[in-house]
Parts: sequence; C-alpha cells; structure tokens
Amino acid sequence: MGSINKNWKILVMLAILLAVLLVIMVGPIKARADSSGEQTGTSQDLGEGSLEDQVGHNKIAINFMWVFLGAILVFFMQAGFAMVETGFTQERNAVHVMMTNFTIFAVGTLGYFLVGYALMFGGVGQLLTLGGSEIMNAKLEVAKGWSLFGLKGFALSGTGVYDVGIFLFFLFQVVFMDTAATIVTGGLAERWKFKAFLVYGVFMSAILYPVFGHWVWGGGWLSQLGANVNLGHGFVDFAGSSVVHAVGGLCALAGIYVIGPRMGRFDKEGKPRAIPGHNIPIAIVGVIILVFGWFGFNSASTLSGQDLRFAIVAVNTLLAACAGSLTAMFFMWKKFGKPDPSMTANGMLAGLVAITAPCAFVPSWAAIVIGIIAGFVVCGGVLLLERWRLDDPVGAVAVHGFNGLWGVLAVGLFADGTYGSGLNGVDGAVRGLFFGDAGQFLAQAIGAVACAAFVLGLSLLFFRLQDRIQGIRVSPQEEVDGLDVHEMGVSAYDSGTQLHLGLSHPEPEWEGRRPRKSRSSA
Repeated sequence: MGSINKNWKILVMLAILLAVLLVIMVGPIKARADSSGEQTGTSQDLGEGSLEDQVGHNKIAINFMWVFLGAILVFFMQAGFAMVETGFTQERNAVHVMMTNFTIFAVGTLGYFLVGYALMFGGVGQLLTLGGSEIMNAKLEVAKGWSLFGLKGFALSGTGVYDVGIFLFFLFQVVFMDTAATIVTGGLAERWKFKAFLVYGVFMSAILYPVFGHWVWGGGWLSQLGANVNLGHGFVDFAGSSVVHAVGGLCALAGIYVIGPRMGRFDKEGKPRAIPGHNIPIAIVGVIILVFGWFGFNSASTLSGQDLRFAIVAVNTLLAACAGSLTAMFFMWKKFGKPDPSMTANGMLAGLVAITAPCAFVPSWAAIVIGIIAGFVVCGGVLLLERWRLDDPVGAVAVHGFNGLWGVLAVGLFADGTYGSGLNGVDGAVRGLFFGDAGQFLAQAIGAVACAAFVLGLSLLFFRLQDRIQGIRVSPQEEVDGLDVHEMGVSAYDSGTQLHLGLSHPEPEWEGRRPRKSRSSA
C-alpha cells in the first residue's frame, strides 16, 4: 500500500512539473505571437476572435496533432530498423550496426536542419493544412514551373520562417529523411568504417535526399509534369516509395558496389556462401515495430486529421504488407524447401515499401496485388544481387530500392480515380493506366527513371571520391575480429563469447570482387 501511495505522489509531482514547464513554454510563444505581424494564425490565441475563427483554429490544431502523431510514430521506426539490421548481421558487429542506426539520426537531423530542409521545401509554397501562409516561397527554376531545389529556410531561419507550421513540417519531414538514411547502414554493414559512415550521413541528409525530394514533394519539376506537359497529375508519390525508399535503397546499391562484398561471402568461383544473421527473432520483432510505425508513415501523410481517406490508406498498407510477406515465404519454401524467416520478414517490408506511394489512390484488391508482386520482387532481387556478386547483408536494395521503384509504377497502373483531386495543381482525381490515364503511367515511369539515374549517379560519384580520399572499408583484420572490437571498443555480448567468436572465425581469403584501387583496407 505504501509503495502505491509513493507511486501516486511521484505521478502527481511529475504532472505538476509538466504543467509548470508548459506555462513557462507557452508564455513566451504567445507573447511573441502577439507582438509579431509575421506569425501565422496557427500561433495566435485560439480563444480570441469570432466563432468562425475559432472553428478554423481548431481545425488547424487537429491537423497539428495529427502530423505530430505521425512524426513520433515514424521516429519509433528507428528502433525497428536498428533491430532488423542488427539481427540480420553477425554478433561480433552488433554494436557497430546499432551505433550506425543510432547515430544517423543525430547526424542527419543536423544536416537536414542546416541545409537539407531548405533545399527540399524552400519553395514548396502554402502548407494549407498547417496554417496556409505562403512562407517557403523561394526556389531555383531553370524555366517557369521547372524547379530544381529550394532556396529558403536554411537552419530554419529567414524572413517569416520562425513559424509553428514550418517547424512542425520540419519535424515530420526529418523523420522521413532519417528513414532513407538508415537504409544504407544495412546495405554496407559489417565492413564500413564508422568515420566514413558519418561523412555519408551529411551527404544523404543535406544533398541527395533533399534534392530528389524537392523534385517530387517540394514543387519541383517532376511534380509539375502534369501542369507543364499534361502527363496526369505529374509524378505522384503519396508517402515516399521513391523519395524515401528508392533513394535509400539505390544509394545503398552504389555503396555496396564500391565497398565490395564481405570476406568469405563468395567463393573463388563467385558462388554465394551464406553468412547467417545472429538473431533472427530480434529482426522479426524489428519488422513488427516497423509495421506499427508505418501506419503513421503512410496515414499521416495526408497532413490533415480531417482527411478521412487515412482509413483506406491504413488498410491498404496492412493488406500489401501481409500479401508481400506470404508471397516471399511461399516462394522461398517452394524454391529451397523451408519457409525462410528472414525473407518472410523482408517480404512484409517489401509490401510496405511498394504500397507507400499508391496507398491513397488504389482500391484494396490492388493493394493485395501490389504486395504480391513486391514479394516476388524482393526474392528475385536478392537472388539477382547474389548473381551479380553484390553483398547486401540485410536485403536493403531489394526491399527498398527495387520495390520503391515498383511502388511508384503501381500508382500509374492502379490509381482508380477516387482520390487526389487538385493534386499538383491538376483538376480531377488521380487515375492510372488501368483506369484510363496512360499519361499518369508515363509520368510515373519518367520519375522512376529520374530517381534511378540521379541517385545511382550521384551516389556512385560520392562513394568513389570518398573511398579515394578517406577510404570507406575497414582492414581485413578488423573485419575478421569484428567491428565492435576495433571501431567501437565494446562488444554486445560478454567477453567470453567474443573470445570464442574470435577463435571460431579464422581469417578467410579475400574472395569475390573488391573495390578498384580502394584505400579502404590500407
């Protein structure tokens, strides 16, 4: 009884402390809103004005809470990615893999804050559901309607940028950026120098992701293919199959090509040899966390808590995930005689990635079809990479890269004309090829090609230059001993286990393709 009373006292004290902090925080915000003519209506006192004004403020407040909920759900996906990638890799590298997944958020957030957000959304225009003021209004255009990147909002500063709607939108977008950035940590796992990884984090968050993201979500040229050249609604990607997943997956493909396969992954004839992950159960738990977060990833991309289409988005997300998982399971069961747990998990992720672009635009039966195809794509993609002697420890390229591109093409096929009216400045709802609009499919195909060309080209250039200047791969001895020992100075497990692992993994010969003229092992 005494412990219960003690717990209640603690809870009451915490509640009082939170209330005091809230008063302290709200006071300056309100005072600044009252004294500044540049603040949007969203930062004003909701209790003032006419009944109509109050209703309008309440609608914006609902949208704010909806977007904030989505942001924290997507942030929690970071735990899922960390568990998936760590479980799919070897235990002597567990801390290193966890550390890359943990640190990428810190590096990426600062890079996106300083540069990336402005490049991506500096010219996005009005955020109608978050206040409606046209604050982010500067972008570089090669011609009217053909924008390359934004020019306003660097370090969340500049005229009018100190606005609650702009700040909330940054929070929502930075967690999406981090999703793209963390995909690459799995593809290059178990042989990537931590110092090189940190430099990559700046490249992804400040340059690669924001520039392509502007083309699609920031009012850039791909989004305007409908308004400019009458191709449907332009390139459409509702929640990021291309902007987030294909960018991350294809960047990983470029990095994998440059860094080369892990030691012992392929024999002298080039035949693949399995390097099993050390904890498949924890990887599967990670996938469950990712599914949970994905409901925020896709549904909150409406940017409005009043857009009830989110119910269809959520159901389509779930259906595609389940269809992809079962397809991959049965495919591997048929081909290899066992229902491979790791590929079953990756099949679910593949379905999620593929439905992320079309989730708001397609009927439920199409979501299942999209998920089934995604399951085949991820299995075929993994086998194809092995044939090419490219080593992806977690399946990042097949899950995110290949299925990200499939997802945006699926919009151009299955969009049924029930949603998206006015999107990208085009009247009427979004329709795909199977529902009468071949132009939409052509826009999606152009976007997919542009994504692959831009991301692969720039990423290959970056990784090659970084490898030449800095070196991106650890030495053979460090790889054999484990990156936890040499790079982190701490192991995930007890020292006896680590000693046993060191003795049980004799140094193999270098086999398979290595990066040309690489300084990584010097």
